[in-house]
Amino acid sequence: MAGEEVSNKQVILKHYVVGFPKESDMEVKISNITLKVPQDCNNCFLLKNLHLSCDPYMRGRMTKHDRPTYVDCFKIGSPIMGFGVSKVLDSRHPNFKAGDLVWGMTGWEEYSLITSSQSFYKIEHTDVPLSYYTGILGMPGMTAYAGFYEVGSPKKGDRVFVSAASGAVGQLVGQFAKLTGCYVVGSAGSKDKVDLLKSKFGFDEAFNYKEEEDLDAALGRYFPEGIDIYFENVGGKMLDAVLMNMRLHGQIPVCGLISQYNLEQPEGAHNLLNLITKRIRMEGFLVTDYYHLYPKYLEMILPLIKEGKISYVEDVVEGLENAPSALIGLYYGRNVGKQLVVVARD
Repeated sequence: MAGEEVSNKQVILKHYVVGFPKESDMEVKISNITLKVPQDCNNCFLLKNLHLSCDPYMRGRMTKHDRPTYVDCFKIGSPIMGFGVSKVLDSRHPNFKAGDLVWGMTGWEEYSLITSSQSFYKIEHTDVPLSYYTGILGMPGMTAYAGFYEVGSPKKGDRVFVSAASGAVGQLVGQFAKLTGCYVVGSAGSKDKVDLLKSKFGFDEAFNYKEEEDLDAALGRYFPEGIDIYFENVGGKMLDAVLMNMRLHGQIPVCGLISQYNLEQPEGAHNLLNLITKRIRMEGFLVTDYYHLYPKYLEMILPLIKEGKISYVEDVVEGLENAPSALIGLYYGRNVGKQLVVVARD
């Protein structure tokens, strides 16, 4: 009830992290919150958080940076922040009213008071699962769309390789590539994930990178004529092997480098000469630069979902208290598909 004071379960970052994060780097605390926006908080709105997204980039926010970066680190003793799906309980903001469903950057807590609407989008289409707005209809979906179509510039017949292909972004990139008429191969870290890529997502081929002693040779088997587009999610040894197998004028959209996020000393790339000799364009990108295309993306993706022409797999964990282990699991490859946490069901 509006104005009522209730308990608010929160996931707090205890200290900054070095190396692989642990569940003990976070803790669950209980605070209190009044379910009403303060009178002096103009343009603010109060959220009940329903679904929270676990995303690889969050690891970078758990470390104190010596230099400015594209996103601020988390604050010690404050709730972790991430993308989520929420319901507006009370509002003093002209764009949102009580009862609205939204997605955007919220706190890892049961209730969040939001003081800026910059990162929030009202959910207009509720005939699809709300959880999809943490994935295929949210930031990961836009990442796959922008990285593949805008940065990768694909054309029919291209040979496409996707690393971390069963994750939130990779599974979509592979399907977008197939819809474009490309030949698509994905890599993943288990037999079950490899089977999923071929049986569920329609990849032409897939392999378990952990079982390959020579990644260069493995890519040579699947791409005897070379790779036109490599959608980069991993970095490290995989990137080095890919560089040896790229075709002339190939494209490498760099979405992430998850193999490097927890290393105190990141691995260097050794085969960069291929960028010159093969005239490869390798371009990093941030999804925030492409959010202006979100309406265009929805026009494309919603019919594909409703017509069953695209699949999306979620790895769902129930309960905010289990969010730390869900997030840590990303960096060990424990998730199958999009990792999310259900905080409450509307």
